[in-house]
Amino acid sequence: MSSPPAGLSRHPDFLRLWAAQAVSAVGSRISRTALPVIAIVSLGADASGVAVLSAVSTAPGVLAGLFAGGLVDRSRKRPLLVGADLARAALILSVPIAAWTGTLTLLQLSVVAALVGMATSLFQIADNAYLPALVGQEHLVKANARLEGTEAAAEIAGPGAAGILIQALTAPVTMVVDALSYLVSAALLGRIRAAEAPAVPAGGGGDGGASLVEDLRVGLRHGLGHPVVGATFLAMGAHALLLGGAFSALYMLYLLEHLLLDTTTVGLIISVGGIGALGGSFLAGWLGRRLGAGPAMILSLFMSQAGCALIPLAAQLGRLAIPALVVHQLVGDAFLMAFMIHAVSARQSMLPLHVLGRVDATLHVLTGALLPAGTLAAGWLAGRIGVEATVWAFVIAGFAAPLLLVRPAVWRLRAA
Repeated sequence: MSSPPAGLSRHPDFLRLWAAQAVSAVGSRISRTALPVIAIVSLGADASGVAVLSAVSTAPGVLAGLFAGGLVDRSRKRPLLVGADLARAALILSVPIAAWTGTLTLLQLSVVAALVGMATSLFQIADNAYLPALVGQEHLVKANARLEGTEAAAEIAGPGAAGILIQALTAPVTMVVDALSYLVSAALLGRIRAAEAPAVPAGGGGDGGASLVEDLRVGLRHGLGHPVVGATFLAMGAHALLLGGAFSALYMLYLLEHLLLDTTTVGLIISVGGIGALGGSFLAGWLGRRLGAGPAMILSLFMSQAGCALIPLAAQLGRLAIPALVVHQLVGDAFLMAFMIHAVSARQSMLPLHVLGRVDATLHVLTGALLPAGTLAAGWLAGRIGVEATVWAFVIAGFAAPLLLVRPAVWRLRAA
């Protein structure tokens, strides 16, 4: 690893990684918008077809996490990143080619969405494991803040850019733009000059063999078994189950049918969350410097959860309902982003590099499994006590997430 001469702004390899991530982040938002448009406009897909397309774009990625962790830990990370980008470019490019030749089907779109989701999961796990070796532990919080800030900015700009491109160029041509973004990302990653340490072979590092069961055991042992990282694991799992699940099941229904907002207003409210997340990428460093990493994590997750109380309160606020929902998006997403940056940085700095891939994959699978469980639970409860009461129940229960962080090891943590 090459040390940055004067911080991240003059670290050429990090700048290449950052630029690659920025390009592909915008591109992924474009394809996320364009794929359902192609399904509806070009293939005449109904609601169930679009729902299937949405499901297969995420579920296989969770399953891929079962296998990706061990692969990442036993391989050089940069070739995996480049390979994932090239795979996504080829898959995405197959869609406009099929559309132009008249052979595109909903089955192909679903297969492409599934495989792109799997490649994206591999990229994310490898990226998290690669960053500490590239920038050094002393720069992790700043590096993660910049990368997460870029993701937030892409969430703000990407869907709008996709809409403009689809309107001007049609959805299949827009997919070509996305494929090119992955090729640019691969080229930038290929120009990173820092030498990467040899990968730990299967069975190396005292962590057993290369079996899937053994990889999961290593991920759980190093993740849940660590006093700080384990607390963040439990908090993220509780957040996925109690808040992420409720959001997936009820947020749109609550705003559209309970608060009687129109779709344009709802879209604008949700887009504010990207602005909040972008602010959180700056907030994380400020909180860490003043409170220390551990207290910053606890406060950030507590404030994010407290902001969620504005969602059910909006039903009682009349004309202030929309401002309350906007404040929730700003405050909730800002503090959640700050928590995530410190949690990821703590994991990267406190765990051995040769197990990071398996630990990240284990967390990926854990939260990916708990999210639909929370969605099903929220839907079931809403059918019995009503939507508003269920939202209140899940918001209150969600305070379990920051409470799980309140441990001496976390409280004493000053730097990630």
